[in-house]
Amino acid sequence: MRTLRIQSIAEQVAAHLRDEIARGQWGGVIPGRSELAKQYEVGSTSVEAALRQLEGEGLLTKQGNGQSRRIVEELRHSGERRLKIAILGYDRFSHGDGILAEAHHALREAGHDAAFTGFSSMELKFDLRRIVKRVEQTEADAWILCAPPRDITEWFAARRKPAFALFGRRRGIRIASVGPDKSSAFAAATRRLIECGHHRIVMLCRPERRLPVPGKPEQAVLDELAAHGIAPGAYHFPEWEDGMDGFQRRLESLFRYTPPTALIVDELKLFVAVQQFLLSKRMCVPEDVSLVSMETEPALEWCSPSVAHVRWDRAMVMRRVVSWANKVASGKIDVRETNIGAEFVDGGTIGPAKHR
Repeated sequence: MRTLRIQSIAEQVAAHLRDEIARGQWGGVIPGRSELAKQYEVGSTSVEAALRQLEGEGLLTKQGNGQSRRIVEELRHSGERRLKIAILGYDRFSHGDGILAEAHHALREAGHDAAFTGFSSMELKFDLRRIVKRVEQTEADAWILCAPPRDITEWFAARRKPAFALFGRRRGIRIASVGPDKSSAFAAATRRLIECGHHRIVMLCRPERRLPVPGKPEQAVLDELAAHGIAPGAYHFPEWEDGMDGFQRRLESLFRYTPPTALIVDELKLFVAVQQFLLSKRMCVPEDVSLVSMETEPALEWCSPSVAHVRWDRAMVMRRVVSWANKVASGKIDVRETNIGAEFVDGGTIGPAKHR
């Protein structure tokens, strides 16, 4: 069941202001914060937050201290700013993924026609030729790519049609993108496990995060192991065939002979699968195995014990995606790489290593 998300007052005000701007309600400037607060009968703090959100989306721009914000003329009318955006998901479940679903909703709220494609990168086995064929058959003004492998990102970056990489192997490629910089957080999580006596630490992540070489955050885990005298190898960073069956087979093999005492898991869906696997084997967390989720999800806040995880600002992702779409709609070129800070949050799923 999809989680119900209730908009804050600031988000509701922003949505209303967005519609009014599109309808041409005001001239070149939008009324001031105090006037809007009185008109909508809400606090001035909420109005200011809404105005800043619209600035981030490229709808408004500041003129100076004490002056009302100016409406960006290119984006005034919905007919001028409406883009048809195709979203290429990682797998067939991407449309239900929390943050991607939020991005989809934010784009539609901003007035764009955003829709998921009828295919995903995984369903096409990450085969660039097959993906290119399907992309070229799809009518779209712009593309959003969810966690794309590097070769797919490079192909989109070389096209004339605008594209945006949401996470994935995007560093150093001339394409608009956003994602958390998890390197220091990954290293901090690894140090915490080592402090608890863990040496048999295994990181589970998708093939495109490992191949052809580990990504920067994944390499941070291997470097931290080496810095503490633990020679990193295939055991700590195992390969597995992408997909549910391949993941389950890898879990079975990991716990058959030299079971890990700690697992670092790179996605929420993988984290849930690991929890279910451990439950089926009657293993307890953290008594038998310590767990760290490298994703941040609201669902984790409901877990007991609290889940050790990596935290970053999801709202910044939404603002960046919408800002890019609005700039593209106004004819501007945007290939900025945006990296969001992330931090490791300790939790009750980490405990002393159980030596077996």
